[in-house]
Amino acid sequence: MDVVTTEAQSNVRRHGGRYIYEELRKQILTLKLKPGAQLDEVSLAAQFDVSRSPVRDALARLVSEGLVTSLPNRTLLVTPFEIEEFPKYIAALDLTQRAVTRLAALNRTELDLQRIRQANASYIEAIEHGDFQEMSETNKAFHMEIAKAGRNPYLTRYYEKLLGEGQRLLHLHFDFIVSSHSLTRADQDHDRIIEAIANRLADVAEEASHQHTILFRDRFLEFMKQNLTKGISLL
Repeated sequence: MDVVTTEAQSNVRRHGGRYIYEELRKQILTLKLKPGAQLDEVSLAAQFDVSRSPVRDALARLVSEGLVTSLPNRTLLVTPFEIEEFPKYIAALDLTQRAVTRLAALNRTELDLQRIRQANASYIEAIEHGDFQEMSETNKAFHMEIAKAGRNPYLTRYYEKLLGEGQRLLHLHFDFIVSSHSLTRADQDHDRIIEAIANRLADVAEEASHQHTILFRDRFLEFMKQNLTKGISLL
C-alpha cells in the first residue's frame, strides 16, 4: 500500500474523507491496491494520520460502488476479479450500455450533446498524452455524459458501477491496448456513437454502443490469451 506523503497528509487534513476516498479509489482502479487485498480501518487511519471515522466513510462509499467488498465477518477486501464471471459482466455491460445510448439518442438536448463532445475531446487529449489514469477517467466521463443524456437515473447509477469495474479491467491491459493500436478503433467507436446520438438515430446508436462493448470484450480476451501463461494473478 502506498505511503502517504507530507503533501498528501496536508490534503487529508483539509479534505478529510473525500481525499481518502479519492486516493483509495485511484489506487484500486490503477491496481496499486490489488484485487483481494484486505483493507483495515486502523491501518488506513494510521497511514492517512486521521481518525477512523473518515476512513470508515470512504470505505462505505467504495463498498456502495462495488470496488470494495464487505464479508460476513466484517472484513473488507478490494473486490476480487472473478474471471469466470467475465462473460456475465460483459452481458450486463452490453445491455446497459445499449440502453443508455439508445435513450441518449432519443432524449438528448443540445447541451447534452455539447457535454458529450467535450468529454470525448478530453478523452482524445488523454490518449495523445499517453496518460492511462486520465484515459480511464475521461473514457468513463464520456460514457456517463451519454447516460445522463438518457435521463434514466436508475440505469445511470447501475451503469456507473459497471464502468468502475471496467476501469480496473482497462488498467490491467492498457499496455496491450496501446501496443496493438486498439485505441484508434475505440476512438472511432466514440465518433460513431456521437454521430448517431447527434442525429437521433436510436437504432444506430444502440448498435454502435454494442460494437464498442464487443471491441472491449475481444481486446481483453486476446490479452488474456497472450498473458495467462505469464503468471498474471487475477484472484
